Amino acid sequence: MKPYLISLLMGAVAGVIYYALQVQSPAPPVIALLGLLGMLIGEQLVPIIRRKLAGEPITAAWFHRECIPKITGAPPPEDKQ
Repeated sequence: MKPYLISLLMGAVAGVIYYALQVQSPAPPVIALLGLLGMLIGEQLVPIIRRKLAGEPITAAWFHRECIPKITGAPPPEDKQ
């Protein structure tokens, strides 16, 4: 979580500097960011389809362990044994 907060803070500082210099921010529009999110989600369709074709169940636990970390960039949850 700390890297995300640092990134957000540095982005805010950059925004203040851009405003002070009266220049337009080169940040991508929201539609471009949504496209990137769609790409991340689309990449996870292949493992889901492969698992389904292999006859293996698609459980919430599997999805959270295998797909969510690749979409969000967060580390996968640790197995409790």
